[in-house]
Amino acid sequence: MFIENDVTIGSGTKIENFAVIKSNTFIGQNCRIFQGSVIGEIPQDLKFAGEKTETRIGDNTTIREFVTINRGTSALGYTEVGENVLLMAYCHIAHDCIVGDNVIMANMATLGGHVELGDWAFIGGGVLVHQFCKVGEHALIAAGFRAVQDVPPFIWASGEPIKYSGINSVGLKRRGFSSEERRLMKQVYALYFRSKLSRTKALNEIKNQFPNNPVGNVIVDFIEK
Repeated sequence: MFIENDVTIGSGTKIENFAVIKSNTFIGQNCRIFQGSVIGEIPQDLKFAGEKTETRIGDNTTIREFVTINRGTSALGYTEVGENVLLMAYCHIAHDCIVGDNVIMANMATLGGHVELGDWAFIGGGVLVHQFCKVGEHALIAAGFRAVQDVPPFIWASGEPIKYSGINSVGLKRRGFSSEERRLMKQVYALYFRSKLSRTKALNEIKNQFPNNPVGNVIVDFIEK
């Protein structure tokens, strides 16, 4: 392995042979970094001018073979991967990305610069997420597709072009969402994606029909932002 200066590695973290950890990288506790991964390399961004930026990896995160994670640029200043994340082989996380807790990225999934993944998001194998896109919490993007726009929380996104294909039922069941909560999600998204209302009118109708509902509020907040 090769570890540059100005690297912080938490206790219990294991780094395998041929991994490279570049300067200004902070790795939490009990992580595992497999062979050939490169963490904290400079961005693949022509605007990068050598400014001091960081890479941050949370506790209990697993980074499999040949994953690449680039440090941030002056735009944000860091790239961040949360806790309990699994990055399977050959994934790429570009500069200034924010990856939430408990995220899974399957083999060869790729994030462009400034992408944000919410907690518990699942990115299928070979998925390409365009720069500046946001993926909501508990969302799933099916394998082999590309996301060129934001993907709201709780949904299953697939197709070419990518579209709403229902909610992430299996993942939501596993994480303890009740049948009532899942039914509400379907109702909210039926209004937003499948009614004949304009997006603005659909959003207002969601607020009227599901006032102060925690699940509804997560969806509305994501869309409004």
